[in-house]
Amino acid sequence: MHIRGWRAVSGPVVLGIESSCDETGAGIVRDGELLAHVVASSMEEHARFGGVVPEIAARAHLHSFNPVVRQALDQAGLRLSQIDAVAVTTGPGLSGALQVGLAGAKTLAYAAGVPLYGVHHLAGHVAADALEHGPLPRPCVVLIVSGGHTSLLLVRDLVREPILHLGDTLDDAAGECFDKVARILGLPYPGGPAIDRAARDGDPKAVTFPRPLTRPGDDPYAFSFSGLKTAAARWAEKHRQLGQEPPVADGAAALQEAVADVLTRKALAACRDHDVRTLIVVGGVAANSRVRALAERRCASAGIELRVPPLTLCTDNGAMIAAVGDLLVRSGAEPAPLNVSVDPSAPLEYASLTPLPAPPVTVSA
Repeated sequence: MHIRGWRAVSGPVVLGIESSCDETGAGIVRDGELLAHVVASSMEEHARFGGVVPEIAARAHLHSFNPVVRQALDQAGLRLSQIDAVAVTTGPGLSGALQVGLAGAKTLAYAAGVPLYGVHHLAGHVAADALEHGPLPRPCVVLIVSGGHTSLLLVRDLVREPILHLGDTLDDAAGECFDKVARILGLPYPGGPAIDRAARDGDPKAVTFPRPLTRPGDDPYAFSFSGLKTAAARWAEKHRQLGQEPPVADGAAALQEAVADVLTRKALAACRDHDVRTLIVVGGVAANSRVRALAERRCASAGIELRVPPLTLCTDNGAMIAAVGDLLVRSGAEPAPLNVSVDPSAPLEYASLTPLPAPPVTVSA
């Protein structure tokens, strides 16, 4: 990833804010170029609880918001008065965390006298790749894999057309599976990086874990990782019933292989079935070394171009939200209304997300 210095060009400067979970991110983008990228994570505060605690996350955003924005402006060599638009994640995510980001973004937009754009968090992950590799090919297949989401998408124009879901997870997401199995194996939170590290010393063939929804007749694009998680738990339990600790490295390697196999197998099938020549893999699990390696090998064999953002743009960040905002501004999209709210469970239909508060409930006498 290359952060380019400020240049006197005519394109709008967009500040992006991300606060959907445990990272407070601010990024600045102009004409598809990344000018600044700053993230403050509260992950260490959540690690002792084995997962993200919403109240802790919201408080961490309150503490980090102003310093992160100031650092981003300093990194870009800009003042707030030189920002042309503000983009902010309005869903999905933790309600309290989203509210902190939206309140801060509204304040910045008002202070600078510029429009505000609401952005869908997952569209941000898709746009993150464009910051490194340039405009998204039209069409492209996008595999989103993170702690809360696993989806296969067909994307034509990210900000002008609906995003077509080819398949989604029916239960646990891939990252959620990693987190839960890591806890079973006694590995620290977050589970994805811990599984990846442990797998380096393991044999992926030592344990035969299932490949969910890959049999003939199964939905070719749907995902399900709950059964895989259960299989790993039973494998570990059998060892402990015999008075043995499970071989963690082998279990981690075998689990990682199963997840990578399912993800890449279905993603390549989607490219083939829809005659698409570019696969983009994004989200936190896109940082997994085996997912990357197997995707590279299978795409090369199939003649498919593979695009994966750099590791720093795979996890949640403000740069990816700024990237969507930049596209929305340049496409002439309408800004969000002043009373834009958040939607913690928003489905991904469009990159722009501007939910409004529910009307007050009136009770008749």
